[in-house]
Amino acid sequence: MLRFDNLSKRYSDRVLFEGLHLDVTSGCVALNDESGSGKSTLLGILAGALEADTGDVWLGGHSLRAAPHAAQALLTYVPEDSMSWLEQSGRDYLRAVAAARHTALSDDVLALAERFGLAPHLDKRFEQMSYGSRKKVFLTAAALGETRVLIADEPAGGLDASARAVLADLFRTLGATRAVFFTSYDEGFTQACEATSVCFADLATRA
Repeated sequence: MLRFDNLSKRYSDRVLFEGLHLDVTSGCVALNDESGSGKSTLLGILAGALEADTGDVWLGGHSLRAAPHAAQALLTYVPEDSMSWLEQSGRDYLRAVAAARHTALSDDVLALAERFGLAPHLDKRFEQMSYGSRKKVFLTAAALGETRVLIADEPAGGLDASARAVLADLFRTLGATRAVFFTSYDEGFTQACEATSVCFADLATRA
């Protein structure tokens, strides 16, 4: 579902990473590495928001370089934070994602929002929400439609213990049929997701 090969990225004379490889059909993989190592940059490349200097990414079998629209149609991307929809409410955002994925905002998805503690906040605009509430909206949207790859940047950041438990359960459930790739500093959360923990050195070594 998620594959990348020979990915490299540099800024001026600074090499962030080079020669990265991964092939995941299903299950959860957590990228644990030091701050400033390039984790968010890698996820931006996987989501198609940034361009790698070398290499390619395949989402659900589609090349991000050759067929970007087909590839991104199979992707859910959860950024660390986003204020791109300042005046949109959480509920309207979920409805928009559902429409884009040709599905409905179902009772199951609303129940997930409830488990995240979002019920009092869904009709607030993003600019009125806390960092944690915005994150919960994006994570709830991950349950919409039949995407094949979930990429999430520090998804547990800003969440309380109860919401982290809900998120770990969501990732385990999605990982049964999809590739879930996320960054995390928290080994306990990684274990709760039953995720394989990797660092950049692991990705730079072919299996």
